[in-house]
Amino acid sequence: MRFRNAELSDLGKIVEIYNSIVDSRMVTADTEKVSVESREKWFEEHNSETRPLWVVEDNDQMVGWVSFSSFHERPAYNGTVEVSIYLDASSRGKGYGKNILQYCIDNAAKFGVKNLVALIFLHNEPSLKLFRHFGFEDWGTLPNVAVLDGVERSLKILGRRVD
Repeated sequence: MRFRNAELSDLGKIVEIYNSIVDSRMVTADTEKVSVESREKWFEEHNSETRPLWVVEDNDQMVGWVSFSSFHERPAYNGTVEVSIYLDASSRGKGYGKNILQYCIDNAAKFGVKNLVALIFLHNEPSLKLFRHFGFEDWGTLPNVAVLDGVERSLKILGRRVD
């Protein structure tokens, strides 16, 4: 497995992987698939010094991607990032998530990160299990903050100190 900084030419596949989970209503609050153009600004907000966006490859195939995004725009929060992991449909359930999250934990300090935060729907039990396996704790719950297909969904905030 190899991690590398994403390039603009990867954005199409990154969006394809992201869009593959939209209909599940388990992972994202987007209710419609996104376009490559709509994700260009998001892509540009990442950088290899403090807010990486990594492509994860195995046997020269992209199996997923992971990003560190700013938790909040105010500078006092610079040491806290939201970690997001998305896997290609053919790569789910094969242990990639564990390897990716371990890589994030092991490398967070290189980016000035002291806290990793994950925002996960309460009904997304596989993702909650993954993050809790690595010592992420419940840092908060936002009850019924999202409506997906007419169903209110709660959001769990999980966090872990990594320094």
